[in-house]
Amino acid sequence: MLNKGELLPDISLEDQDGKMVSLTNFKGQPLVVYFYPKDNTRVCTAQACGFRDHYEEFQQAGAEVIGISRDSSKSHKKVANKRKLPFILLSDPKKTALSAFKIPSTLFGILSGRATFVIDKDGKVAHTFRADFNADQHIKQALKVLKSF
Repeated sequence: MLNKGELLPDISLEDQDGKMVSLTNFKGQPLVVYFYPKDNTRVCTAQACGFRDHYEEFQQAGAEVIGISRDSSKSHKKVANKRKLPFILLSDPKKTALSAFKIPSTLFGILSGRATFVIDKDGKVAHTFRADFNADQHIKQALKVLKSF
């Protein structure tokens, strides 16, 4: 995984609305980028809803939240609408972001790993967190780091 102090990768992916989003467009503000294995699974849904439920706190800290998985933008659109997610979901079917962030796979390479990165306003990694089945901790850790800025 990317380490503390490394720069945010300069990549662009399609969001849930079919628009291309460049991560470097967020330079100048804190950013929370979280990777999750699959839309509409129990732990991933709990994680997305957790970020949704705390989204106002992230916004108050000046941060944007972006979720990334290998699912299609169409799948992301369905889950964003169903769960009323206020943040961006990016589609990474070619594993561009997964490779750039050096996210290890799980379950014999079948699923993408779960990881969260807090990026500071200079575009550098301030914190990383990985726990495949404890999605709630990703939110708590990210908020704690953002409040320390």
